Amino acid sequence: FPSGAFIANEKLYIYYGATDTTCCRASVNLEDLIDSMKKKPVFSRYEHNPIIAPAKTQNWENKAVFNPTAIDIDGKIHILYRAMGEDDTSVLGYAVSKNGLDIIECLENPVYIPREAFESKSHPGFSGCEDPRITQIGDELYLFYTAYDGNNPPGVAATSIKVKDFIKHKWSWKKPAIITPLGIDNKDACLFPKKIKGKYHVFHRAHNHICFDPIKSLNFEKDKIESFTPIVGPRVGMWDSEKIGIASTPIETEKGWLLFYHGVSNKGVYRVGALLLQLDDPAVVLGRTTDFIFEPEMEYEKNGQVSNVVFPCGAVSRNGTVFIYYGGGDSVIGVAKAKLSEILSALEHEI
Repeated sequence: FPSGAFIANEKLYIYYGATDTTCCRASVNLEDLIDSMKKKPVFSRYEHNPIIAPAKTQNWENKAVFNPTAIDIDGKIHILYRAMGEDDTSVLGYAVSKNGLDIIECLENPVYIPREAFESKSHPGFSGCEDPRITQIGDELYLFYTAYDGNNPPGVAATSIKVKDFIKHKWSWKKPAIITPLGIDNKDACLFPKKIKGKYHVFHRAHNHICFDPIKSLNFEKDKIESFTPIVGPRVGMWDSEKIGIASTPIETEKGWLLFYHGVSNKGVYRVGALLLQLDDPAVVLGRTTDFIFEPEMEYEKNGQVSNVVFPCGAVSRNGTVFIYYGGGDSVIGVAKAKLSEILSALEHEI
C-alpha cells in the first residue's frame, strides 16, 4: 500500500506498507520507468511476408507451413519448418536464405518425417513432428521437436545430424528418442548451446512454465530429463497470463543469453517477449520484458488455422540485427527483424 513518494538523483522512491505491518521503501530509475510506459515497436516485419506459404501442388505442405527454426551456417540461414497436408500430419520442410529475408531455395520434399510410434498417427487427426528447434554443438546439429501421436500427451523428441551431412542435404538423422517423462504434456524445447558447470541442459515447458534442467549426456536413447525446474512462469493479468514457452535457441551476447519466448493471454492471443539470462548460470533471469515485443497485426497472423498467433521457433543474430522466423496464424511463415542493441536495452530496463 504505497502512500508516499519523492524523486532524488534521477530515482523515484516509493514508501509503502507491507501486509499492513511493516513500512518499506522501493526505488526505480525514473528514466527507465517512463521509458517502459512507452509502447514502442521493437521488431519490424519484412514487407514481403509471408516468405513461405503452403504449396498447393505438394500434398505434404498444401494446408499449412509454420513454426520454423533457423540456424546460420557458412553465410546461409537454413530454415526447418513445420508443414501439414490435408491429413494433418506434421513433417519438416527445408528452405534457405542468404540475406535473412528472401528465400532462395525451398526443397520439394520433406526432410524429416514421423518414424517412430510416439509420433505416428494413431487415429485421424493431428499428429507428427511439430515445432522444431535446432542447436549446434561442435560438428553436430541437435534437433528437438514436439512428438505427437494424436492420442497420448505430446512429448519432446530429440535427434541429431552431422553438420556436413545437413549442408549436403544428406538427411542422415539419428534415431529419435523421447527425452521427457511419458504421460506429461511437454513442449517447446531446445538443447542449450554450451555446457553449464560441466553439464548439458535443456529448456522445455512443463505445467505452462519454462523449465531449465540438466541431461546427463547426449545419448538420448539412454539419458532423459529427470526433473522439472521452472525459471519463468505466466504473469496473472498480463499478456502472458495463461502459459509461456521458449521461442528459439538462446543467443549469446555480452550482456547475457537472449531468449525469446511466446506468451498466451487469457483470450488466446500468442505474442512474443524476451528474457536475459545470466551467462554462467542461465537459470538466473536478469531481465524480462514487461510488455510484449511482437504481436499479431497482419491479416495472415490474425486469421488462419489458429487466429491471433505469432509463434517463432528460430532466431538468428547477424551484424547487430536479430531475425526471428515465425508462424503466422499457424498457416504461413514470416520473418521480422530488430536491432540487438534495442532488445538488450529494453531488457536492461527490467533489471
